[in-house]
Amino acid sequence: MIGTETLDRVIGKDVYDESGQKIGSAGEVYLDDETGRPEWVTVRTGLFGTKESFVPIRDADLTDQGLRVPVSKDRVKDAPKIDTDGHLSPQEEQELYRYYGMGAGGTGTETTGREHLAGTESTTGMAMEDTSGRHMAGTGTVGTDRDTNRHGTVGHDTSGPTTDDAMTRSEERMTVGTTREEVGRARLRKYVVTENVTESVPVTREEVRVEREPITDANAGRAMDGPAISEEEHEVTLHAERAVVEKEAVPVERVRLDKETVTEQEQVSADLRKEEIEVDGVREGVRDDAREGFRDDERRR
Repeated sequence: MIGTETLDRVIGKDVYDESGQKIGSAGEVYLDDETGRPEWVTVRTGLFGTKESFVPIRDADLTDQGLRVPVSKDRVKDAPKIDTDGHLSPQEEQELYRYYGMGAGGTGTETTGREHLAGTESTTGMAMEDTSGRHMAGTGTVGTDRDTNRHGTVGHDTSGPTTDDAMTRSEERMTVGTTREEVGRARLRKYVVTENVTESVPVTREEVRVEREPITDANAGRAMDGPAISEEEHEVTLHAERAVVEKEAVPVERVRLDKETVTEQEQVSADLRKEEIEVDGVREGVRDDAREGFRDDERRR
């Protein structure tokens, strides 16, 4: 059963019939003037939700998917056409009771009408009624083009608490900027490798060569200096060069790290939402400033 504490969850929800078929979306909830309990809900039907029909909410169930009412979709489609002006007259409610085969609400006596609830408004402080049973807002007169309702505005919000007499259309805009973040690091690291280097270097060595000369008048004196027959030794020292390697560390270059900034073009995209407003019930020949504004806006794009 739907109570007043759950009405804020009803407004705007999808409405399904007893077999699970979607009927439309919930618009306004009407309370019984005597008991204060939810009695009717208006359901927006049609291609763009432009039609509204009264559906009993007394035995409806609120689920995660939406509102489920104990009547069929065809029954709602053929329901009596009653203006949703914020209050039901006794004649209108009895017509609905008869159509849906329901007994009168409250204590069984004829009620004086319904109180319109938008969002979570309190049901206290009922406004006055005229003799026809229609709802009057404060002391305003009925039937003028600029009548105000009990919210103190010309129009009122059917999906939540009424704040003023206008609807605000908003849209998302994309602001593109940049953020600086670390993407990597570069470093210099010095390490030692060993490679084999081969070079050729000339080296010299001394070798023994035996020379023999015959005795002549020129060297006969030196040949006869010693004994005629004797033992004798004669030696010579030999020398040779050996390749020697010496190593020394010498600087060959300086290496450092530096940074430079490179600018590139990057494409960014985002899905932006915007609200559109459509107007129902505007007579032919009456200027619709809102729609004109939308057309101008479309032309500018």
